[in-house]
Amino acid sequence: MGRFRRHFWQGSTDHRGRPGAPGRVVTLVRDPAAERCWGVAYQLEARDVDDVLATLDQRERGGYERVEAALHFADEGMPASCKGILYLATPDNPNYLGPASLEAIAKQVLSSSGPSGDNLEYVLRLAESLKQISPDLDPDTEEVLALAQRLEAGA
Repeated sequence: MGRFRRHFWQGSTDHRGRPGAPGRVVTLVRDPAAERCWGVAYQLEARDVDDVLATLDQRERGGYERVEAALHFADEGMPASCKGILYLATPDNPNYLGPASLEAIAKQVLSSSGPSGDNLEYVLRLAESLKQISPDLDPDTEEVLALAQRLEAGA
């Protein structure tokens, strides 16, 4: 399946933006040069799989596809690896925005909001979650957050 890198290349018209004014949210992009892309995996009880996947399929309906991938674990007490499910935004979905400069992404984040809240709040919560895993986990997310906060402050 390959390696992945996290990018703000997916538009959100149903959560962190609106049709015609999408927010920017992350997706995983296949990148053979990526060393690793850290995240969180959840193990489900067999009886809960169908309900959880139905909920996730509904939440990720704005352009993500469900794919199976190999997951590798750093935590002791966990298996070294297993198969898992990821949701990836692909370039052929109607909300895919693709690459842009981090400054352009920060400007779009700052100006976007939707039914689930401000796009800036999404980036802030993502950065906080990633820092809990590792302090230097995702420099792009940190940079988008810093740029958006500077723009918001008028700097």
